[in-house]
Amino acid sequence: MLTVDFTRFPLAAGDRVLDLGCGAGRHAFECYRRGAQVVALDQNAEEIAEVAKWFAAMKEAGEAPAGATATAMEGDALALPFPDASFDVVIISEVMEHIPDDKGVLAEMVRVLKPGGRIAVTVPRYGPEKVCWALSDEYHEVEGGHIRIYKADELLGRMREAGLKPYGTHHAHALHSPYWWLKCAFGVDNDKALPVKAYHKLLVWDIMKKPALTRVAEQLLNPVVGKSFVAYATKPHLPAADAEATA
Repeated sequence: MLTVDFTRFPLAAGDRVLDLGCGAGRHAFECYRRGAQVVALDQNAEEIAEVAKWFAAMKEAGEAPAGATATAMEGDALALPFPDASFDVVIISEVMEHIPDDKGVLAEMVRVLKPGGRIAVTVPRYGPEKVCWALSDEYHEVEGGHIRIYKADELLGRMREAGLKPYGTHHAHALHSPYWWLKCAFGVDNDKALPVKAYHKLLVWDIMKKPALTRVAEQLLNPVVGKSFVAYATKPHLPAADAEATA
């Protein structure tokens, strides 16, 4: 299940891509399949180990084209272990709502992004997320949980302050909002509640089968109750005079 829409955020073969806070690796895997040179970075050692195994399995199965590379590594989003202007593309999906110093993370992403490079940022959407917080303290009052809810204008403003130029937005995963509302209502860790079990079964069926009916329904519902807000931006090229001054 991808949150970034690669028809709106296309990759070129050989693009150097950083998937920051990669988690289980869903976007990193897709970039690898598309021929990118991918670095998947996360602070969770166990998840990084699993992502590395999947990269190896994908290579063995021939899922990535010639020239594509993939590396999984531990790292700190506030102190990225890369030189300036290292990547053509940076993806950070469902991460910034967890980090106290979100401005610091944006600054690091901009630093390692090449001029003219592109960035995709996804966060929980304000409305659906607000419902989750209202239904359950347990949903967000956990170690490493969500510490803020972004309004769209707020996130775009922070991206602009960091030196980025947003060029597109959309919402995603409308069918997942009711699932999380049910989880919050019946208990975040209560997977045995009948409504939660039934809806989870529906989501698994939808992800595996991709039936036309639910695809159309989600497209219609995304503008209203899409679970995620997605923003795309570029890092502008410096004017020639400024580039010479900083050289």
